Amino acid sequence: MSGALDTLLRQIRACRLCAAQLPLGPRPVLRASAGARLLIVSQAPGARVHASGIPWDDASGRRLREWLQLDAATFYDERRVAIVPMGFCYPGRAGSGDAPPRPECRATWHPRLLPMLRNVELTLSIGQYAQAYCLGARRKASLGDTVRAWRDYLPTQLPLPHPSPRNVGWFKANPWFDAEVLPALRARVHAVLARPPDTD
Repeated sequence: MSGALDTLLRQIRACRLCAAQLPLGPRPVLRASAGARLLIVSQAPGARVHASGIPWDDASGRRLREWLQLDAATFYDERRVAIVPMGFCYPGRAGSGDAPPRPECRATWHPRLLPMLRNVELTLSIGQYAQAYCLGARRKASLGDTVRAWRDYLPTQLPLPHPSPRNVGWFKANPWFDAEVLPALRARVHAVLARPPDTD
């Protein structure tokens, strides 16, 4: 399985399917291994991540690691943590934020990649695009409602808002997130990662 996954990851990183639509050109950013027990599914890389090639290498990533109480070494250990955004490349700007993730990744690569991550015990779906894909008809009418129903998705799924600084208003308006969700999130993540990765 690991050989097939390595081959697929090379194909994804060489992908140029929507190069003409990407303002900074293609640079797929993801991390995965057959032994990963935690899967983080998010929207798409931002401009800073496009420049560095390191997922979550920005203010949102710092907040996410604080939420999870994981140091950078653990967070970026692909043997334990897979990071698979809905769109692998920076999609450009739209309005006051980034454009939605390109749909080509979801259609072309996700159906092949995610079934190979057979040891994943917990998937964190961050933002509405990830939740639409990971939860499907189980998600609620809004992102807030979906996150508020987080208990319904455990032990294998946990939906989260995006940790972007742009969402600070949402965090202030929803203190239950810090009080209820984050302690449960940390406990579940650390329980999953306490077991050694499967190297098969």
